[in-house]
Amino acid sequence: MQKKWMAVNLNRKNPTAIICLSPNSGGMEIDAIKLAKKLSSHTLITLIAKQDCFIANSKNDYIGYNSIELETIPFLFSISPSIIFRVRRIIQEKGIKNIIFFGASELKSLYFSFLGLNMNLIVRHGTNKSAPKKDWFHKLIYSDVHYHVAICKHLQKNVDFIIPFGQKSQSKLIYSSVNLPNFHPIKSDCFTLLNVGRIEARKGQADAIKACNILYEKGIDFHFYLAGGIAPKYHTIFMDFYNSLPYKDKITLVGHTPNVIDYYAKADLFLFPSYGEGLSNAFLEALSCGLECIAYDNTSFPELKELGLDFHLVENKNIDQLSHTLLHCAQNRSINQGNITKIAEKFSTQAEIKQYLELLE
Repeated sequence: MQKKWMAVNLNRKNPTAIICLSPNSGGMEIDAIKLAKKLSSHTLITLIAKQDCFIANSKNDYIGYNSIELETIPFLFSISPSIIFRVRRIIQEKGIKNIIFFGASELKSLYFSFLGLNMNLIVRHGTNKSAPKKDWFHKLIYSDVHYHVAICKHLQKNVDFIIPFGQKSQSKLIYSSVNLPNFHPIKSDCFTLLNVGRIEARKGQADAIKACNILYEKGIDFHFYLAGGIAPKYHTIFMDFYNSLPYKDKITLVGHTPNVIDYYAKADLFLFPSYGEGLSNAFLEALSCGLECIAYDNTSFPELKELGLDFHLVENKNIDQLSHTLLHCAQNRSINQGNITKIAEKFSTQAEIKQYLELLE
């Protein structure tokens, strides 16, 4: 196994562009940055992002890392002449052969950027899609995709159902690796809960907070950190709910933070009743830190159970069951050492890099 890895590692690939044009600061955008870092020792990476948004404004986190180059594009809409012509110019000027695209809507423009260039196009899928996209236009823009990469089996099934595959398209499963450096637990007598992710209705933070009422009623000393920004459309609804809580002072809205490792270190439990995840990086990170974790029984979470990971699954949207599971964990605090080993085995950086390199030309 080691010899095979070294053989792949020594074959430097053609120049590669990782394209993520999202303006947000969530898991997909962070994954794009991380993958650029991981592959930059094996191919010349150009990271293409939206101008003046999260990836571009976080350039100090990765520019100069093994010669990653950053290109930014200003645009207002997903169908944009700016995307079409500037991406095409970047590809031609840098001799780029491989494209790894994070996203969906901007592919409408990118199809025309790549037209006639014979690119090795890889689309990386990290979120559920609800409605089939098999009309003539989507068949056209997806027709040149070589590989559809899903980050879990649940998403792979979703992609196979939703996305139109061209004659040369293949479906691949590549788990994202988990690697948290310098993790040192810092525990206290106070039962400490954590949720990481953008705060919005389908992410379940309101359910998590409601479940904490049982701790409040039982007189259990707790503190709940929510690390993630609030989605603009959900801000008023969420803040009205938050401000109405009798235990509001036990809940800290951290906002988006680059220092999430500090919150994993102080947490006892990761409370994550999301309604519709692809595969949550934050949930995997929490498992890799040995935290007790609770999730709803939906999407990719049963798959993680099948991989041998140990955590609590609760009936989907059942807040009463969520509350009693939370109470049980508060009364039986522990560190799950088994998950630390299993995450290292099943979500390794080496395995992820190897699988992506096998797709690059």
